[in-house]
Amino acid sequence: MAGGRVIVLGAGVAGLSTALPLRRAGRDVTVIDPLGPAGGASFGNAGLISAETVVPIALPGMLRKVPSWLGDPLGPLAVRPAYLPKAAPWLARWIRAGRMDRVLAVSDAMRALHAPAFDDWRGLLGAELYSELFRRNGQVQIWDEAEETPGAALERGLRERHGIKAEVLGADDLRQFFPGIARQVSRGLLVPGNGQTISPPQAVRRLGELFLEAGGTILPQRAMKLIPQEGGGWLVMTNTDNHRAEHVVVAGGAWSRLLLDPLGIRVPLETERGYHLMLPDPSFAPKLPILYKSGNFGVTPMAEGLRVAGTVEIAGLDAAPDERRAQRLMTQLRGLFPDIQAGEPKLWMGFRPSTPDSLPVLGPVPGRPGLHLCFGHGHFGMTGGPPSGRLVAGTILGDTAPIDMAPYSISRFH
Repeated sequence: MAGGRVIVLGAGVAGLSTALPLRRAGRDVTVIDPLGPAGGASFGNAGLISAETVVPIALPGMLRKVPSWLGDPLGPLAVRPAYLPKAAPWLARWIRAGRMDRVLAVSDAMRALHAPAFDDWRGLLGAELYSELFRRNGQVQIWDEAEETPGAALERGLRERHGIKAEVLGADDLRQFFPGIARQVSRGLLVPGNGQTISPPQAVRRLGELFLEAGGTILPQRAMKLIPQEGGGWLVMTNTDNHRAEHVVVAGGAWSRLLLDPLGIRVPLETERGYHLMLPDPSFAPKLPILYKSGNFGVTPMAEGLRVAGTVEIAGLDAAPDERRAQRLMTQLRGLFPDIQAGEPKLWMGFRPSTPDSLPVLGPVPGRPGLHLCFGHGHFGMTGGPPSGRLVAGTILGDTAPIDMAPYSISRFH
């Protein structure tokens, strides 16, 4: 087909959001992923579509929190001591990204990328599937503190910078929104332009089905090495085969570095391991997603039950999950909704592919013709994945990007 073959490495939200537009444009596209659609972080995330969230994870004041991260293995952010030497360079970059000048620039780039997230999901899925799987009726942030915290004030300033609407909720408002919520919760904020998917795995699997229906190919193989070819193009060596293409898109989430390091392509990518509990048959569920800012976790009503998700663990790709971190979420949920009852919870751990500045790595690799990147969305994969895929696909198709792509380029790290 015209324009040459494209191989996309990764069948998560970022990879499929790149592959589907390319296939619809008539390109010969193959997706390679050993787990198939929604097998990784696209399966177990909180399901939030945060089109009007413009706050990076790295913020001023991070450095003074480092001792507590090391001291509490079950805290909201923990670094396993044995992994600290390997994580230290990334953590140092993360702290530097929390400088206020950098926070403002990153916030601007987040706004440019995230704003069309709902429209991009609708464009990928079509109106009918979109209406089944997505809700844009807001997210509610809540705090125990009656007065605005310094962190909340910073977030308010960033929202105001971008003209994002939000409604302050008092204690009485919160009890009308969420009957049975604990008495200590005294303040909230409704961001009506945000929302959710009712099922992250269903949404991403639908992308895979649409890609196959459009004539694409998905191979259950593991990419092991990328080998540039004389005269142009790439050979992808997998665990069972070799595949050649003019263009390769690395969209392998937290595993992307394993393919780039052998090429001498350095990118500061770390895995912020996240945990969730899925509670089947809950006795009640909130009508809107909740981000409990004082407790550092989220509660999202989903088709499969009630998902309680959060925490960050820096421990790499190889360490076994610490199931206590997921189990602790149940204790925290009961602190928020003391009377809740549910069936036996399912535990999950996944790998958020995170850059120090909360922005993904998008676009071509300088000096490596035909090699493109689409990973590093961290906490915002379900939001940033579809816009990122559209932009990277457009680059391959020769389109002019509708936004400045420099903030997301790998060149920003060098």
